[in-house]
Amino acid sequence: MTSGVLVKPRSPEMFESDLPEERLNHYVRQGLVAIDTETRGLIIPRDRLCLVQLCDPEGVVSFVRFPKPGELPLKGDSNLKKLLENDKVVKLFHYARFDVAVMKYYLNADTNNIWCTKIASKLVRTYTDKHSLKYLVLELLGIELDKSNQMSDWSRDDLSPAQLEYAANDVRLLIPLKELLTATLEREGRLELAQNLFKALPHICQLDLLGFHNIFDH
Repeated sequence: MTSGVLVKPRSPEMFESDLPEERLNHYVRQGLVAIDTETRGLIIPRDRLCLVQLCDPEGVVSFVRFPKPGELPLKGDSNLKKLLENDKVVKLFHYARFDVAVMKYYLNADTNNIWCTKIASKLVRTYTDKHSLKYLVLELLGIELDKSNQMSDWSRDDLSPAQLEYAANDVRLLIPLKELLTATLEREGRLELAQNLFKALPHICQLDLLGFHNIFDH
């Protein structure tokens, strides 16, 4: 894929409660998958996981929907959990701290090989305090995201076309962002620092889930 060039969008596919084996194997072969989650709110134990969206460099988008409150937290293994825990596949997020914690709580998944565009942005875009995906996409890709569906009901049975397009774009755009941010991290000599921070994220998420805040403060 040419750096910074978006792949041609493909129609997303919806799966109930897990990825099929074929789609798991496809993403493993790709070696990189962008991931985002949609929940009923921002308090993880209260606001359940509703949707996980995934996209690879070929533009293959999958939605894994969890429509029934009683099926989570997950008790056993799943193909989605296997993908998250596969240390050969890069898992790309924007604000991985939230998504990784959500999937630890609801899918019992220890996500490996994390890459976070928000952390990367904070390391190299030091000239601004605007590090949301909306601002990052606007500056680096010249695309204005419609975020009007961000605060909507993701537990509804009939997710609207606007909700699904919003969810798909949030993962489609992460891959070209990663390429551009990696180049800037290398230019500024901060790529190794970013990689070390990515490795620390599961521990930060564990602290979040246990209710510890500002643990490094005096």
